[in-house]
Amino acid sequence: MHVCLIVPGPLATVSGGHTYDRRMAEGLRALGHDVQIIEIGGRLPDPDQAAIYAARTAWSALPPDSVKLIDGLALPAFDGLPPHQVTALIHHPASMETGVPEDVAQRLQTTEAAMYRDLPRLVTTSEQTAERLIKDFGAPSDRISVIVPGADVLPRGAGSAGPGCQILSIGALIPRKGHDVLMRSLSRLFDLDWHLTIAGSAERDPVHASQLQALADELNIVQRVHFTEDVSEALWAGTDLFALTSYFEGYGVAIAEAMRRGIAVAVTNVGAVPTLVGPEAGIICAPGDLDQYSKALRRLIFDRALRRDMSHIAWEAGQALPSWNEQAARLAAVLAA
Repeated sequence: MHVCLIVPGPLATVSGGHTYDRRMAEGLRALGHDVQIIEIGGRLPDPDQAAIYAARTAWSALPPDSVKLIDGLALPAFDGLPPHQVTALIHHPASMETGVPEDVAQRLQTTEAAMYRDLPRLVTTSEQTAERLIKDFGAPSDRISVIVPGADVLPRGAGSAGPGCQILSIGALIPRKGHDVLMRSLSRLFDLDWHLTIAGSAERDPVHASQLQALADELNIVQRVHFTEDVSEALWAGTDLFALTSYFEGYGVAIAEAMRRGIAVAVTNVGAVPTLVGPEAGIICAPGDLDQYSKALRRLIFDRALRRDMSHIAWEAGQALPSWNEQAARLAAVLAA
């Protein structure tokens, strides 16, 4: 099977969706399939003329016998092109991105709803996203397959072993990830010893990324917050707590990886996260609730024994997650059907 995977570029950036796309491509290749990755430039998911031109150029060059798999964030740029033999890979509807102007969100929702109804196959990364496509977008349930992200066999995190709490957050520097909520929550805990690393690409929203940098200075926590685009094993190994304050998540790849490593998590109850994270593996708060989240963080940062207990439960839950190889085989079966 020859698969053309079309994604918003660059695929190397640190984000859950890009990780899923990249790992599925690797898994399909390991199964013997030929996978061609095509990166679409321009503004996405609300496509400008550059993105539309890139989409049409890519479409015209696709081998006619190829299986066409299009990431949902790139999908609106293909509006109007023949939907036959196309499978859309939906992490979450693009119209649900936090920070998108209302008129843009409405336009995207109209486009997505029409495309979801016409496409022969849809793959979502969680049951919750599938339910939303059916309920809010009118997608036919019999065309949807749910294939959650996989997980690697990973070393158990040892933690920093220092007097303070090393906190890691992974996600693109976009409004939906709520990094500003995390930073504001931590800024209230000036009496505790903590350090935050935010790992994520600034390319999707450079303005918001700059605002986050300025916010660290405004909150007088610039010495405690480090921004990076690289996530190394050493960074994971020295992490005491994983934190993510998203306003929406289709699944939560980085959260699953933290649990797979036995790291307690502090997250928000959005998308599939409540089913992924049990109540004893970390704390789960409402998105945007600064007071609740800050109080919960205080408990976790202050109480090392509580973090240790939660990390044991996170480790056990993480070992039950499916592997990437298993999930790639499921995707291959869907694409070949």
